[in-house]
Amino acid sequence: MAWMTYISHWFEQDDWYEGLQRANMSQVRQVGLLAAGCQPWNKDVCAASGDRFAYCATLAIYVYQLDHHYNEFKLHSIMSEHKKTITAISWCPHNPDLFASGSTDNLVIIWNVAEQKVIAKLNNTKGIPASLSWCWNADDAVAFVSYRGPLFVWTISGTDSGVIVHRDAHSFLSDVCMFRWHPHKKGKIVFGHIDGSLSIFQPGNKNQKHVLRPESLEDTDEEDPVTALEWDPLSTDYLLVANLHYGIRLVDSESLYCITTFNFPTAAASVQCLAWVPSAPGMFITGDSQIGVLRIWNVSRTTPIDNFKLKKTGFHCLHVLNSPPKKKFSIQSPTKNHYTSSTSEAVPPPSLTQNQAFSLPPGHVVCCFLDGGVGLYDMGARKWDFLRDLGHVETIFDCKFKPDDPNLLATASFDGTIKVWDINTLTAVYTSPGNEGVIYSLSWAPGSLNCIAGATSRNGAFIWDIQRGKVVQRFSEHGKSGIFCIAWSHKDSKRIAACSGDGFCIIRTVDGRVLHKYKHPAGVFGCDWSQNNKDMIATGCEDKNVRVYYVATSSDQPLKVFSGHTAKVFHVKWSPLREGILCSGSDDGSVRIWDYTQDACINVLSGHTAPVRGLMWNTEIPYLLISGSWDYTIKAWDTREGTCLDTVCDHGADVYGLTCHPSRPFTMASCSRDSTVRLWSLTSLITPLQINILADTSWEEIIGNTDYAVEQGAPPRMCGKMSRDIKQEIEKLAGNPRVKKLRRFSECLSSEAQELTTVKMSKFGGGIGVPTKEERLKEAAEIHLRLGQIQRYCELMVELGEWDKALSVAPGVSVKYWKKLMQRRADQLIQEDKDDVIPYCIAIGDVKKLVTFFMSRGQLKEALLVAQAACEGNMQTLHVSTSKGASHSDDIYKEDFNELLHKVSEELAEWYFQDGRAVQAACCHLAVDNVELAMAYLIRGNELELAVSVGTALGEPAEPATHYALELLARKCMMIPTWNLAADLLLMIPNNELHLVKLCAFYPGCTEEINDLHEKCKLPMVKECMQLAETAHADGNVFEAIKYYLLCQEPEKALPIGVGFVKDCISNSDWTLDTIYPVLDLLSYMRTEKLLLHTCTEARNELLILCGYIGALLAIKREYQSIVPALYEYTSQLLKRREVSVPLKMENLSEELDAWRACTQFTNRSSEESPCTPPSDLQRMVYATLLKRLKEEPLKRIIGPDYVTGSNLPSHSDVHISCLTGLKIQGPVFFLEDGKSAISLNDALMWAKVNPFSPLGTGIRLNPF
Repeated sequence: MAWMTYISHWFEQDDWYEGLQRANMSQVRQVGLLAAGCQPWNKDVCAASGDRFAYCATLAIYVYQLDHHYNEFKLHSIMSEHKKTITAISWCPHNPDLFASGSTDNLVIIWNVAEQKVIAKLNNTKGIPASLSWCWNADDAVAFVSYRGPLFVWTISGTDSGVIVHRDAHSFLSDVCMFRWHPHKKGKIVFGHIDGSLSIFQPGNKNQKHVLRPESLEDTDEEDPVTALEWDPLSTDYLLVANLHYGIRLVDSESLYCITTFNFPTAAASVQCLAWVPSAPGMFITGDSQIGVLRIWNVSRTTPIDNFKLKKTGFHCLHVLNSPPKKKFSIQSPTKNHYTSSTSEAVPPPSLTQNQAFSLPPGHVVCCFLDGGVGLYDMGARKWDFLRDLGHVETIFDCKFKPDDPNLLATASFDGTIKVWDINTLTAVYTSPGNEGVIYSLSWAPGSLNCIAGATSRNGAFIWDIQRGKVVQRFSEHGKSGIFCIAWSHKDSKRIAACSGDGFCIIRTVDGRVLHKYKHPAGVFGCDWSQNNKDMIATGCEDKNVRVYYVATSSDQPLKVFSGHTAKVFHVKWSPLREGILCSGSDDGSVRIWDYTQDACINVLSGHTAPVRGLMWNTEIPYLLISGSWDYTIKAWDTREGTCLDTVCDHGADVYGLTCHPSRPFTMASCSRDSTVRLWSLTSLITPLQINILADTSWEEIIGNTDYAVEQGAPPRMCGKMSRDIKQEIEKLAGNPRVKKLRRFSECLSSEAQELTTVKMSKFGGGIGVPTKEERLKEAAEIHLRLGQIQRYCELMVELGEWDKALSVAPGVSVKYWKKLMQRRADQLIQEDKDDVIPYCIAIGDVKKLVTFFMSRGQLKEALLVAQAACEGNMQTLHVSTSKGASHSDDIYKEDFNELLHKVSEELAEWYFQDGRAVQAACCHLAVDNVELAMAYLIRGNELELAVSVGTALGEPAEPATHYALELLARKCMMIPTWNLAADLLLMIPNNELHLVKLCAFYPGCTEEINDLHEKCKLPMVKECMQLAETAHADGNVFEAIKYYLLCQEPEKALPIGVGFVKDCISNSDWTLDTIYPVLDLLSYMRTEKLLLHTCTEARNELLILCGYIGALLAIKREYQSIVPALYEYTSQLLKRREVSVPLKMENLSEELDAWRACTQFTNRSSEESPCTPPSDLQRMVYATLLKRLKEEPLKRIIGPDYVTGSNLPSHSDVHISCLTGLKIQGPVFFLEDGKSAISLNDALMWAKVNPFSPLGTGIRLNPF
């Protein structure tokens, strides 16, 4: 296995534990990602291959991959090696895992998407690779060209590797816009030029340079750039060409003749991009550059077959996917009878568009728009499968949450716009008018004033009224100098401050009246209003100084000047909780903390290796400060001691803006030059505060005053407005307010927007445009039938495809016949995957058909909506009840719909969960009162604190899961370590003696401290435990003997007893997990320093092997597929390399693993997958024996893999390889005790739940909770 190459040295010897550090994971967790949009600067910036597509932002490439289970594209990875603007990407035609990209710093990179890594780099290319493409005639060669040539061909590997110049393609008279290799004719290539001409080269033929210019340009010097160029896939010589003004031509590259010129409906239409449709010969599509109209063409016609207006903004590029997404379920249609009598069913023809000669091609188009929007459009079904509207395409310099609506986040970008995003859906809801140059900074108006102030590079400052959608005020006092920071006072809503490169910080009123102009000796980059004194403002200046001004006086001199930085000061931020304290970030890479009252620098935070830009104080923890830098990192600091608590490397470029969520103080957003906004949870930084709340400790251990909280070594206490408000609210409540307290703090601490204990599901509403029976009968009155053969007429109409005519008179036969006809129409539309089926199903009340249709397309939210509506009686449903048994019949249907609702909610929950959103998954289950599953998903998502809060609120139905969550949280407390708190949590579980024994056994204190903990846990004193152990051992009571030996001063005495017992059990053929696991689990809590004694070496190694093997079986039982092979491999390696005598053989382990693989792969394969070899009889027998040993999991619902929040969020630059799989880790990373080896947090959680010891075989416990 791959992982063995990483850590095999750990297994060679026994005494390698000296100097190991504790395993850890990143404490700042990424919980949301707002991807960048597609750049509009260069042409070939979107590409597709098989079930993946990719597009380029300015500095990163976003790769989306089809999730076949849910039939949707998900962000798979972000490639970000380029440091300058990406110019083009090209997918390898021979290998779907490879693509190439070029950038303006003369760099070409070859990527492997599956492994998410760079496999080759070409630096210092001669000229910028402005256009780039894989060579169709060579497996591993990429060609690129800059401006007037020449064309370079880079062979990546093999004997001929290196760069050569194409023999003919050089010395062009006009810049190259793009080039295309012929996919079938070896070595044939065409170039499109700025002057509108083409150059065609083909081995053995005469070179054709600058031919086929549009007729209108002949004999002129005018330019009409080639905007698109594609070879006809069915011809060796035909070529589609688009020029910006002239339009589209089909030309013959051999005879140099224009075959067809295509005509647009209006002269204003111009084309930026075109693509052939592989599934429809002769058909191609174009995207208008002025407005987002997708046109469908056939080469046999000069006008478009169809037009779809997809967006208001124009197309930038498009690409047709070769293999469109498959349907999740195939829905079988009944076989038709082709003989038609007056009463038999007719066979309808395939439905055509209004343009009867052509049907729309099935196909999915990747569309990229000039505003950065990216989408995947299904042409056949005429709908978006996926649309990311309005992404920023350039550096995002600033981001701020809206003070009175924390669901809204505003961003300011280099692209000249401010966008406002809904952070729950991560979609843009407003965008500013634009054309402002660069926007460096933004500031929300205080309170409910729905305005944003923006600061620009050359157009001064402005106020944008969001509701009215326009700029309502401009400030031009800084002239053409760039304004780097703007700050709207939240204590006095009339005042706005702006600072600029002209050396002034200007304070003005909202209506534009200047109050102060503070002159600085150099450019001013940052300013911030004090949150404790409305008249105090601080500035950061290029002269390396921080200044504080008092606005209430007429003086233009600063009250204080703070010196100490060795390079320019950029941002300054006042502490919201500590009066007179402010911080500053500088180009010297440091953050300084200043005390205005002491007139001094009280701390210097060093660690960044480049200029510091983003700064953010936490609004609840007075010492917690976050900084962002040009070194691509975000750092969290404890400003009391100047220590760095965590460093986050997920951004792919300079980090600029940081903002704290107004009502969830431990959720923050960051923005960067990588064009992304990311959401983060900071709750791990304040452990054990959250656990104190769960353990119902006193208010003093949760909320404190600022003076106490900033003392060195003091545990975290909340000191902000949010926590004080919660305390006041809770203290007013009568009775036991614990549930309310847990709920309010969960909302405050959670990174999720959902309020779990009060889930609201969307109710079904009208607006789908349901055709009623009455409307259909009105239609019938308009058709005059001469004869009474209505049914025959209907079937003839169906035969002709005139469904509406047939349906409109069908009630004349009978309502039953009409419903039958409606069902047939619905079946046909489902076959064709058409949205038109929705009104038919609703009209006849066929809920099941509609739900199945939505689920087959992966539209789980719509399916849930319909099922909910049926359950609430908001839909006319398909059944006819007799008057006698009406209520009984209705109850049966209600039961049916309830079952349907549960099925859909389970599907949707699983979709959320697989997407790394455990909290939303739990919401889906709570919405249909499925408490067990809701709790299971929270635990499997490692949202343990939330699980305990919700479980406490839900009471008895959630108790087993709540107790399990408390047990895992207690394990977390052992690592912090807060032993008393762990005991408090375990004391909340009934029948808790064994849990408390494990806690006390692992406690590393002195005898007196151990006895104190024993007393708290109601366990005998240490000395007494020794006597009890010896008595139990003499009586042959193994479990009791182990238990009490572990609690005494010589816990190592438990080891040979327990290991011997387990070895004896395994030697018998009929052992089960239930007899062995409790003993091993108990032994694993032996104190680490005792377990690692030299005298325990052999017994320790045997314990590790047995725990590894039993862990593998437990992983099979819990369906932890990803770690089963690693656990078997771990056990085998220890068996092979350590001196032990255990009744396990390596060949048996190998046999078991093969049997598990064969049997589970055969059972779990989907019908669409290629058939796999069925397991042999021996493998079936081995697997059956395994399953007999496993028995049933007591908490059934906890079965299945763990997915923590953010599991699917790709990191830009923080790349780690898992030592279990050898693959790149997606989502949160967990570092093992050597400080180097890493595994995914998901794998760490699953491993720790089945095998308490580290995968490195050191005997150190793993604690990732």
